[in-house]
Amino acid sequence: MIKILLIEDDSELALILTAYLTKYDMEIIGAEDPYIGLSLLTQHDFDLVILDLTLPGMDGLEVIPKIRESSNIPIVISSARDDITDKVVGLERGADDYMPKPYDPRELVTRIKTILRRTNMPEAQEVEKTELFKVDRASRSILFKTKMLNLTAAEYDVLSMLISHKNGSVSREQLLYESEHIDDDSSIKNIDVIISRIRHKIGAIDNENIYIKPIRGIGYLLISNP
Repeated sequence: MIKILLIEDDSELALILTAYLTKYDMEIIGAEDPYIGLSLLTQHDFDLVILDLTLPGMDGLEVIPKIRESSNIPIVISSARDDITDKVVGLERGADDYMPKPYDPRELVTRIKTILRRTNMPEAQEVEKTELFKVDRASRSILFKTKMLNLTAAEYDVLSMLISHKNGSVSREQLLYESEHIDDDSSIKNIDVIISRIRHKIGAIDNENIYIKPIRGIGYLLISNP
């Protein structure tokens, strides 16, 4: 059974989503308060978080980095705020998907299953190989030293581009503008933030080598054999 944490202060919507998702073998634990939601994350083993942005006491965009301090759990933003900036910032801070309200719960089910299939897939089927990295573009997943990297959508875009240019530099501008999940209006500095997160996740598997190196005045270089 899929276990989901729903951080949503609209009690009526929370009841509707809980009733619907339960039909698809999903267990939902709800929290109207973001602080309670963060506490629940330390008490239960969840598979995914559905996060509203307009919450009491703490904006949902501030909740994302707090989750990311200790967990790579997939996060789906569910928000009535239609400002494109919210979507961009949410994805850059580590969310995996953004669903603007109102939406059909059937689409939410599909998004959840797609994300979990991508993050939990043990092996790639259609694989591009480097010495250490394997990219499965069908599931948008990347293995490093046979271990799955739990990447956000933006992190996958950036790392897959670096892998496709292995041992060759890629400019920050290229990483920004060719990514599907980073808005064109984002700052170039956001690429540095995303690179830092990717390095951290690679370092959790191998902290003895540096695989992504900065190229002064240009961008970054992925080295397959450091």
